[in-house]
Amino acid sequence: MSAWKPKRFWKSVTVEACDGGFAIKLDARVAKTPGKQPLVVPTAAMAQAIAAEWQAQQGLVRPETMPYTRAANSALEKVAPQFAEVVGLLAAYGETDLLCYRATGPAELIARQSAAWDPLLDWAATALQAPLTSTAGVMHVAQPPASTARLHALTAAMTPFQIAAFHDLVMLSGSLVLAFAVTRGRLDPAEAWTISRIDESYQAELWGQDEDAAALTEHKRQAFHQAAAFWSVSLPN
Repeated sequence: MSAWKPKRFWKSVTVEACDGGFAIKLDARVAKTPGKQPLVVPTAAMAQAIAAEWQAQQGLVRPETMPYTRAANSALEKVAPQFAEVVGLLAAYGETDLLCYRATGPAELIARQSAAWDPLLDWAATALQAPLTSTAGVMHVAQPPASTARLHALTAAMTPFQIAAFHDLVMLSGSLVLAFAVTRGRLDPAEAWTISRIDESYQAELWGQDEDAAALTEHKRQAFHQAAAFWSVSLPN
């Protein structure tokens, strides 16, 4: 017997202001998260994006076509209940940031990394007030405690909905600095993604890329862009 799958039961989808933000209503009922919490989000833009996903469902509900809804569910059910732990996980990337660990060769790869990554570390030192140390190779290099504390404080200042987006930006790129660069407008998502893939792109130029690897990379790229889009609708008007 196949597993039960939810079907569309509602005729209309609306957004309604309420205590705590904006509710998405299916007919007269507020939509719920998988854990049965009311689906109430902080901004009208986010609510409208989620409502559009619910409105687009026909017949069987397809969660894979509802990225804004999934991110909001994650914020409510995963991030909010363990906010400090999630912040700590993300802020720890500042101690091993991708941009701080450079290739030892060949010269072309070293040059590409330096050209793309040095300006962003300079930006982090000034705009984020968090200078970080880079090194050649994979041996751990300690970062200034004041910088890691600053990055932790900046992350902790976000809302759970912003953290849900920021989490994916960090995890998919491997860089706390790149995630901040996207959320603060220093880079657009396409630029940040390209910069995060310098090593992989160089290796693909040398050896080629198989179809499975290319498909996985494309899936991650789309998820990165979606995380940036969710961040945008998490911002107050």
